[in-house]
Amino acid sequence: MADLPESGGAPRVPPRPPQPPRPAGFRSSSSTSTTGTNKLPGAAAGGGSGNGGGGGTASHPERLAGPLLRPTIRFRLTALYGGMFLIAGILLLGLVYVLVRNSLQVQSDLYHIRLSANTCLQINDTKLCDDATVQRQLNAIQQFQENQALNELLRQSLTALLGLAVVAFAFGYIMAGRVLQPLGRITRTARKVVGSDLHQRINLDGPDDEFKELADTFDEMLERLDRAFDSQRRFVANASHELRTPLAINRTLLEVQLSDPDAPAEVKQLGKSLLATNQRSEALVEGLLLLARSENELTEKDRQPVDLAEVAERALEQCRADAASQEVEVRSDLQEVVVRGNGVLLERVALNLVQNAVKYNEPGGWVRVEARRMGEGGLLEVSNTGAVVPGYEVDGIFEPFRRLAERTGSDKGVGLGLSIVRSVVRAHGGSIAAEPRPGGGLSVRVLLPS
Repeated sequence: MADLPESGGAPRVPPRPPQPPRPAGFRSSSSTSTTGTNKLPGAAAGGGSGNGGGGGTASHPERLAGPLLRPTIRFRLTALYGGMFLIAGILLLGLVYVLVRNSLQVQSDLYHIRLSANTCLQINDTKLCDDATVQRQLNAIQQFQENQALNELLRQSLTALLGLAVVAFAFGYIMAGRVLQPLGRITRTARKVVGSDLHQRINLDGPDDEFKELADTFDEMLERLDRAFDSQRRFVANASHELRTPLAINRTLLEVQLSDPDAPAEVKQLGKSLLATNQRSEALVEGLLLLARSENELTEKDRQPVDLAEVAERALEQCRADAASQEVEVRSDLQEVVVRGNGVLLERVALNLVQNAVKYNEPGGWVRVEARRMGEGGLLEVSNTGAVVPGYEVDGIFEPFRRLAERTGSDKGVGLGLSIVRSVVRAHGGSIAAEPRPGGGLSVRVLLPS
């Protein structure tokens, strides 16, 4: 009998990785049957396919975790659904792995091979005739097959889990989109709702769930806002009529009285003072009404292509006479810049800025108006000389009836010009900023989207 080593492995054979034996490889050298020579557990598992399948799918999670523009609710729900599925699959895979391993260990204890007298067991090219040696060899082979079977189970299970995880993330993304459809409808309706278009309603159908409750609450809020804006519009219309009419009558009566050649000088002087007061009141009423109308954001149907250079030129034409009378030089650098908005309101923006720059200037000063493209929008900038403006008072000039200290008490305006400008700019979705010039005066920049 050949002298076998204590550990498993064939003698006088160059070292090589152990190969799992086939059932047919166990044959007795005698016709006497051997106890326990049935198929070993796991012998049919076939170690040759141990490296097959599973390679190349490990990159799927990285693809799913690619960069996104923003973490939307749909993405977070998808990550939640897919993550829960992945965690449950990993736990299930670990449980199955432990159960299979324990089952194989239990089954290995059921097999005990003993050789009868003058009987040897041949494995490949090795003949074994000692019970202890045979048992060691079989234990080593069985342990190798168990490890191969468990590794193959783990690889194939991980491959299947990764594939199912991709499907779960895709299915979760689709389901999250369906669940969030009512929320998207609410969002689209909210975007359509602006100050002059509050008649939109969601009218969400479906089960009486949280989304329908939110939609119904939103519809009720829109209904209240619609009534409030209708009331405001009616008030503006009534005030426009009730305030303008008596002021127009007073102006007419004063002008008729002043045109009388026989009127005493004292009466004419009083009439001129009352007429100036009446004109100031008319300007105040017009400014308040315009301010009330300009607070609402413009709808898409109210927007038309408007050239900033054209509206600035019209404003300059209306102010050249006043500028000449105050010895103020008017400069302009107007480039064609087309934005979308209301031409009348934008012309009022340019007119108010130029009038403000001319009124609060000084003899020998200048006003510069520029219109040019900036980024994806248009820029209107009005700069002027004048008194030095403290930086801490700049923010307050856009508030109604707020003027700088040296302007308070002046009869040049009613304190609504820049407030109206800011309201109109905001209604167009633009921005306005003012900064004091080092030598005195202001520089006001209006940026409007195209």
